[in-house]
Amino acid sequence: MTAPTYDLGKLHGGLRLPGHKESSTREPILDVPVPANVVLPIEQHVGEPAQPVVDVGDRVLKGQPVAEPDGEMGVPVHASTSGTVVAIEQWPVSRRQGGKAPCIIIESDGLDEASAKQDIADYRKIEPADLLLRILNGGIVGLGGAVFPTAQKLMQARTGETEYLILNGVECEPYISCDDVLMRERSTEVLGGAQVLLHALQVNTCYVAVESDKPEAIARLTEALADLDDERIVIKQVPTIYPSGGEDQLVQLVANREVPSGGLPTDVGCIVQNVGTAAAVYDWIVRGEPLISRITTVTGDGIANPTNVRSRIGTTIADIVNCTGGYTDRANHLIIGGPLTGKSVSTDEVPVVKASNCVLVVAKSTYTRGELPCIRCGDCAAVCPVQLLPQQLFWHACADDEKQLRDFGLTDCIECGCCDLVCPSHIPLTANFRIAKGRIRELADEKARAERARRRFEARNERLEREQRERDDELARQKDAAKTAGPAAIAEILKRKQRKDEDSSS
Repeated sequence: MTAPTYDLGKLHGGLRLPGHKESSTREPILDVPVPANVVLPIEQHVGEPAQPVVDVGDRVLKGQPVAEPDGEMGVPVHASTSGTVVAIEQWPVSRRQGGKAPCIIIESDGLDEASAKQDIADYRKIEPADLLLRILNGGIVGLGGAVFPTAQKLMQARTGETEYLILNGVECEPYISCDDVLMRERSTEVLGGAQVLLHALQVNTCYVAVESDKPEAIARLTEALADLDDERIVIKQVPTIYPSGGEDQLVQLVANREVPSGGLPTDVGCIVQNVGTAAAVYDWIVRGEPLISRITTVTGDGIANPTNVRSRIGTTIADIVNCTGGYTDRANHLIIGGPLTGKSVSTDEVPVVKASNCVLVVAKSTYTRGELPCIRCGDCAAVCPVQLLPQQLFWHACADDEKQLRDFGLTDCIECGCCDLVCPSHIPLTANFRIAKGRIRELADEKARAERARRRFEARNERLEREQRERDDELARQKDAAKTAGPAAIAEILKRKQRKDEDSSS
């Protein structure tokens, strides 16, 4: 069975890239055994890090919250197996800038004993607001890489006039295939999650977007949709062009609506969720299992047996690679994520987190090129999906010109790396833009701090001036009273003033 075709919007720029996905999709998803230890970073989402609610020495159960959100923008972190908390300490994580972050380390007891599940109820009988709260408690975030808390994203969409839910099954970056195999093997859960999300949003249309080069995934989804017989859900094929999986680009392709500069898909009546996120919502709301595992692609010429694995959150890359057959003799460069948007790390002791969609191991020479001066060819502008001028942004980034960077739309850059790929001078444009964005954020923070300090200073001055005016007014009233009062009254006024001065000095 194949899905019907539809008229789609157009995507500016982009590239047709070799997929390099055949080797990792030959076999079914491999389940990684429970490791001896799981390492759970308390920060696995956009927003404030969660705060530990367990101590060293505590025994925990699978699915038990071990860290709770601190503030409105956050989600809990759950134990991915049963065992004992042996440390809460800094541990290497897959941050772009490298380094360590606070983690809860659990020594597995081998029992994999689960905590009591939440009461399972028919989600269709749950009020949307209560359903959103349940989704929040499941620790679910966007599994496409953005890791924005799913419940908060849904709440924001509920405040506007949202018309379309778009499930993103467009896996356009080379090597990554975890969503493809998810749609092949768990299509029912993906579409079931779509139904839960439709009820939570109170929306009547869901588009499941899948690239045209994924015929098996499209076939499985089509079969599952026929069984569900839900007319609200429509499967849409999109062209295999990178980066068609970006949120704004997908809205343009599927809904033929353009997200405004600096805006969100909800500004044009759309909300985008990853297919993995939808499956995680289904697992939590229908089956009572929080987000404690995910599917990750393990691939590259440095991996002996490329495949997709399902592993517990907190399993180290070393444990996963050992399960897939180990490294080849070419392995010398480790990337968490894809070759264009991933993060290079220096150790395989980093754990899999909610954002870990791919472990890519390659020969470093594959991605090492010498940088040459810009020849002003304009190729970067031709492929930019956001229709920016990367060449000029690069000049302004080198000059650290914040105003020009803003004027030329740096904040709209999605860091897809298309400009890097076509640059004949091998200039790392995306890296320069990422650094420039960081500087702009720092300047914005400094301005915000200065503005807060200015307001505090002005408020203090206003308070002091007000108090001085009140003292002057009081003194004037006393003088007026003294003019009309007799000697005894004057003496009493002077005594009161003396007592007040003594109280003030003490």
